[in-house]
Amino acid sequence: MTHGFIPAALAGFGTGLSLIVAIGAQNAFVLRQGVRRQAVLAVVAVCAVSDALLIALGVAGVGAFVTAWPAALTVVALAGGAFLVCYGVLAARRVLRPGSGAALSAEGASSGSARGAVLTCLALTWLNPHVYLDTVLLVGSLAADRGDLRWAFGLGAGLASLTWFTTLGYGARLLRGLLGRPSAWRVMDGLVAATMVTMGGLLVARA
Repeated sequence: MTHGFIPAALAGFGTGLSLIVAIGAQNAFVLRQGVRRQAVLAVVAVCAVSDALLIALGVAGVGAFVTAWPAALTVVALAGGAFLVCYGVLAARRVLRPGSGAALSAEGASSGSARGAVLTCLALTWLNPHVYLDTVLLVGSLAADRGDLRWAFGLGAGLASLTWFTTLGYGARLLRGLLGRPSAWRVMDGLVAATMVTMGGLLVARA
């Protein structure tokens, strides 16, 4: 088990980044706060801790379910694999047909205070249905496929979230020009598409 800890954690880290590095309201808000240097630590902490809690819930819940019913692993693997492939296809579609909102903007109204920023960030995180699909269902199902190393996978996914939000929040001023370009997000979406389709296909094949 020990010798497989690092590969499992790295796989979780890569999966976490693939899911997090996508255009969305949460990333846009973290970027905006970082550019303005307003409540950056609080916002990054809310995002990272929220993801960690949801990932832990997914790993624990799906893992326990699979332990009680081993046949569920096949069902979870097929469902997770199909979701990954669909996720990858959507990312590929954004590459081929970028919309007018393909770039993140640092413009917009200020949150006004640290409390307002935290409340806004909590809403963008916990009221977003996609976050439950990504963290609880998807990461949980992929972690379950790792067996006893599922927590290593979950740890890697949690570290990916912490790394991304910290980088986005504190590096926002340096990344402002890059992240404002639609072409940069098309490249990211292309990498996400390739990763998701490959992982989904492998997961279905193993099932």
